[in-house]
Amino acid sequence: MSDVFIFVLAIVFIGCASGVINNVLRNQRQQRELGGVDDSIVAEVSDLRARIEVLEKIVTDEKYHLSREIDRL
Repeated sequence: MSDVFIFVLAIVFIGCASGVINNVLRNQRQQRELGGVDDSIVAEVSDLRARIEVLEKIVTDEKYHLSREIDRL
């Protein structure tokens, strides 16, 4: 009876393992087909970084702080 149980477990294990391997191989193939990172995304991130740098300069400027303090009064 235990031989049949082991045989059934082996079949279930092989089935699950083949499903996992199939998914891994499919994901790798899809990543190769997509290539790399989209150039438009890289350009947009670069533009956003530049805008953030400008905003940081504005916020850290002493005139900005002085203006905010005057507005509070």
